Amino acid sequence: MRLDDHRVVITAAGRDFGRTLAIRLAELGAEVFLSARRLDAAERVRDEIRGRGHERVHAFGCDLTDPASIRAFASGVERHTDHVDLLVNNGSRWLDGPDLLSATDDDVVDTVASGATGTVLTVKNFLPLLLNSDKPDVVTMVSACGTAGHDRSDAHAAFYAAKSAQAGFAEILSKRLRPQGVRVMSLYPPDFENGDPLSEEWGTTRRTSGSTLTAHSLVECILFAVTQPRDCFIKAFHFEQG
Repeated sequence: MRLDDHRVVITAAGRDFGRTLAIRLAELGAEVFLSARRLDAAERVRDEIRGRGHERVHAFGCDLTDPASIRAFASGVERHTDHVDLLVNNGSRWLDGPDLLSATDDDVVDTVASGATGTVLTVKNFLPLLLNSDKPDVVTMVSACGTAGHDRSDAHAAFYAAKSAQAGFAEILSKRLRPQGVRVMSLYPPDFENGDPLSEEWGTTRRTSGSTLTAHSLVECILFAVTQPRDCFIKAFHFEQG
């Protein structure tokens, strides 16, 4: 499975699953445009990827709580390419604490803004580039917390609110963008193991029915979805929580 003809945008790729996805898609030949709230974090991942011989990778700073920063990110990508084939909405601030009073007002605003408003504005600003592609896909890393009735996470209620907003946005967008050929997909994973894709353990970690969901499997779900024929619109991946 190769992605040599794909140009991919990934938000919040300076660490954790965003970094994992950027590394793996670059290894498969994609040209990757990655962002992180801090430019130096994005540049570290870019340099990691280039150090492995994959030159088609670009780093940007993007604060998903700041509309001007999102617009600048999209404009920066547009200076490199006239189209984007895959946008991965990975960015969303985590906030823990089942006690509503445990978070400051600023924490709540930042969490909801990065996950909800940030996702909407990122898609809005990249949509013209997606519409220039002959295979446009939007993938959003929601979370099991965005599933109705889910209560098995210690995440703060503001995180639940942000993820529910993402889920609702993706749901309506999948219907409204389908006539234009844009596939909109969401992943709803519970907590998962995010092993380092550059470590020996990446290919040897047990992935059995009794194991915790891994980032390796999530990457393969995304690859499966975006490499399907264009008549195949996979709207969501939901995962059992162990």
